[in-house]
Amino acid sequence: MKTPISIRHAEPADADAIVRILGETYEATWKPELSAEAIARFESSAHTVAYVRERLPYLRVACIDGEVVGLVDWRDDFIDALHVSPVNQHLGVGAALLRHAEAAIAAAGHADVRLETDTFNQQARSFYRRHGYLELDFYPDEEWQSGFTTVLLGKPLSGR
Repeated sequence: MKTPISIRHAEPADADAIVRILGETYEATWKPELSAEAIARFESSAHTVAYVRERLPYLRVACIDGEVVGLVDWRDDFIDALHVSPVNQHLGVGAALLRHAEAAIAAAGHADVRLETDTFNQQARSFYRRHGYLELDFYPDEEWQSGFTTVLLGKPLSGR
């Protein structure tokens, strides 16, 4: 049986759940790949809490049985973040969030959608390929200052 997933605007009461999900995906995906210096830099910053505080009015959250299990954030034609709690991955949450963002981006008049991930993140790269994204460019990842290479992905939204 397919798990019912609802998507809605994030509310102030969702902030702790969003911070938790971002922490879980950091621990599971990025931390194992980061240098000790990058880990120390990131973990001593308040980046995640500041990001959630700044972007909360724009975030959409995915819920299963009322529990926040994922989030998506975009600006114009660029998806800045798509995160699903590791325990809720492979249930269609990421696909639902991606479809939601793509529909909103298309409704805003954009012909294409873009996003980034890192080359080491094979799970994300495979997910986006399955959803029609092409890898368009590769360049140094300056966010983590850890020697990563960023992958720019894109997809035309026409003909949806």
